[in-house]
Amino acid sequence: MKKIALEEAFSAPVLAKYLEYTCRLVTAPAPRAQLKAMLEDLSDRRLAAMDSGDIDLFVLSQTSPGVQAEKDTKTAVDLARQANDYLFAQIELQPSRYKGFAHLAMQDPAAAARELERCVRNYGFLGALINGNTNGAYLDDRRYDVFWEKAIDLGVPVYIHPADPAVQPAVLDGYPEMQGAVWGWSTDNSSHFLRLLFSGIFDRYPELTIVLGHMGETLPYFIWRIDSRYAVTTEGQQGKLKKKPSEYIRSNLFVTTTGVCQDSALLCALAELGDDRVLFSVDYPYEEAKTAADWIERAPVTEEQRAKICYRNAERVLKL
Repeated sequence: MKKIALEEAFSAPVLAKYLEYTCRLVTAPAPRAQLKAMLEDLSDRRLAAMDSGDIDLFVLSQTSPGVQAEKDTKTAVDLARQANDYLFAQIELQPSRYKGFAHLAMQDPAAAARELERCVRNYGFLGALINGNTNGAYLDDRRYDVFWEKAIDLGVPVYIHPADPAVQPAVLDGYPEMQGAVWGWSTDNSSHFLRLLFSGIFDRYPELTIVLGHMGETLPYFIWRIDSRYAVTTEGQQGKLKKKPSEYIRSNLFVTTTGVCQDSALLCALAELGDDRVLFSVDYPYEEAKTAADWIERAPVTEEQRAKICYRNAERVLKL
C-alpha cells in the first residue's frame, strides 16, 4: 500500500555540532558513528531503506535539537536558514521521494514566522517541526502568538518533536536510561501539548493543527482521566476553557505511529481520536523503515483504516 512517513530525521552539515546532543545518547562508538552517517545521508542508503518498506514519501526534518539548543539568537536564526536552504537543495534532487518541514529558530518568534513563510511559499515545505522547548521556553508563551498566526495564515501544521527538558526532573535523577527516548522525552512532550491546551491556545486559534509522534506521547491512553480530573480541579485557571480537554485533543491534534509498532497502541489511538487523525511514520533512522512498514501492513485494522493511516490522512493534512 502507498505510504507517506512524516517524522523522518536528517541532519544538515551546518548543524553538525548540535548533532552531538543526540549522538551522546548512543554510547558505543560504532553505533554513534553509524547513526551520524545515517542522519547525514539523503541519497542511496535512505532511499534503499524507503524502498525496503515500499514507502513512497519521506517528509524530512532536522533531528533534535538543532538550533533550538543554541544560546545566541542571531546564530540560531542564521543557521536555521542555512539548514532549510540545504534541505531544499536535497529535496530538489529527489522531488518525488522527499518533502520537508522547516527548521526554525524559536528564540526569535517573529524571525521564525518569517522563515516558516519563506520555506512554505518559496520552497514548498509542508509546515514546521519544532524540537520541544527552546532553552527552557515552551510554545504556550504568548510571545509565540506571531508564529501561530503565521502558521494559521499559511494553513500548515506544526509538528512538536521531543527534546530534553531544560531541567531534568528529579524523578529521573540517577537513571540516565529513563531519560531521552525511553521515557523522559514522551513525558516532556505530552506535557508540552497540554501546556498549549490549558493555555487556551485552541480557543484563541481554533484552526491550529498540531502533530505529535510516538502514537500521541501517551495522550490517547490517558484522555478519559484528563477530562475527569480537570472537571474537578480547583487549581490553576479552571473553567477558562470553552470545551473539555478531550475535545481539543480530538479537534486540533494529529498523531503519528512513529517509533511505536504496537497494535494495542494503534487501536487505542484510533478509538480515541478517530480514523482521520492517525498517520503512519517510521522515525528513521532511529527505527527501521521495513519494520514499521511490515507492521502497518499487518496491523489489525480494516483496509479503509489502513489506507487512511498510510497515506490519505497525510495527503489531507499536508495538502499534498
